[in-house]
Amino acid sequence: MKRLTTLALIVGLCTVVGLFLSSGLEDVAAAVVSAGWGALFVVAARAVAVAWAGLGWFVIFPKMERPALPACVNLRFVREGINTLLPVATVGGDFVGARLLARRGVTGGLAGASMFVDLMTQALTQLLFTVAGLGVLVWLAGDGPVVRAVAGGLAIAAPAVGAFYLIQRRSGHRLIQALVSRFASGREWRALGAIDVLYDNLRRLYGQPARILSGIAIHLVGWLIGTLEVYVCLHFMGYPVSFAEAVIIESLAQAVRGAAFAVPGALGAQEGGLIALCAIFGIPAEAALALSLVKRLADLLVGVPGLIAWHLMERGTEAEESEERAAELGRRLGPVLQPATLGPLYSYAPPRNAYAPSLSEAERGDLKKCA
Repeated sequence: MKRLTTLALIVGLCTVVGLFLSSGLEDVAAAVVSAGWGALFVVAARAVAVAWAGLGWFVIFPKMERPALPACVNLRFVREGINTLLPVATVGGDFVGARLLARRGVTGGLAGASMFVDLMTQALTQLLFTVAGLGVLVWLAGDGPVVRAVAGGLAIAAPAVGAFYLIQRRSGHRLIQALVSRFASGREWRALGAIDVLYDNLRRLYGQPARILSGIAIHLVGWLIGTLEVYVCLHFMGYPVSFAEAVIIESLAQAVRGAAFAVPGALGAQEGGLIALCAIFGIPAEAALALSLVKRLADLLVGVPGLIAWHLMERGTEAEESEERAAELGRRLGPVLQPATLGPLYSYAPPRNAYAPSLSEAERGDLKKCA
């Protein structure tokens, strides 16, 4: 897997370099400079979108077991930083977020289930966002190669999203339980219990449709916040587009990025997708690449604080675990490590042995005579 990720990263970097060289580095740089304050707006919009996604994660929890909203928001920034900046698949940060949430008092089964439900709502809303963008594209520009390519991708993505949902339900529980039972040895029986706890919590969360619908609505608004990045940035660069056109570019670019989940940061895929989508509306390649660079600047400025927060959380957790291990070790060794006693003239005397035979009266008398 690591070799495949490394190969995908190399291919993505080569693609990016080729696209920038073919478009002209000076032209791309001039387009980036022309973005001006629009680049800062893109960064701010990205931060708002990530925090808003944290709210979408928060609302799916049962009211009596919800973590604090700031905890969900902070961990959402951690998830974003890992997924966008580290050479992992785009869900690696989500598992880290669930683990860190479990360390904040949320039970492990509920933390893991909430992560799966949150991913499900995100995947569903992205699918709906892509369908909306495709519909607007057909309405504005009619049929074309881009429409057919996106439609083909949706034909694959829709069953995949459905399968992801089904595997979290009862049929998926039976399937995973059977696989674990088949391949797990007797010593690993506890894994079966962990799966049962996870699916019990999944049933609890999906059993409250109002909370699920709230999460879906919040994530849909989050995708629209991302549309503002395209709308404002292109306006500042001198290529004004309507909001409907910005929806097309953002939704289909996100679909391309999602399809390239195996490539770290979707390197090359994002740039190529934006070039093809912007060309539909007469926007040149250098402006599309500049838009991609501004988006990657937002990835960096929003993701790095998340990585720093992750590092600090891990250090704090390690310190707490070290203290707990030291305390546990002290409790175990306490009866063994008795403090030494001091004999006459403060000379060292070894600890008393409770099992040593005591001296008889005759032996004590002999010792007194010798003294």
